[in-house]
Amino acid sequence: MQIEEVLHNHTSQLMAIPGVTDVGIGEQGGKPVLLIMVKALTPELKKELPSQLAGIPIQVEVVGEISAF
Repeated sequence: MQIEEVLHNHTSQLMAIPGVTDVGIGEQGGKPVLLIMVKALTPELKKELPSQLAGIPIQVEVVGEISAF
């Protein structure tokens, strides 16, 4: 399964987790990863986030509050 398809299939599920602000595709060590952006990485949130989906690793990035200007 392509990473774009995995992202499409799981975006709603990931965005429903309180504290998740966005999801996307990133890169780590030259390999693609699913990127989950969060307001703050609390112990509770860390427990809810998967470490991988469909064999694709997850990278969590703390971005704080996102707002439109």
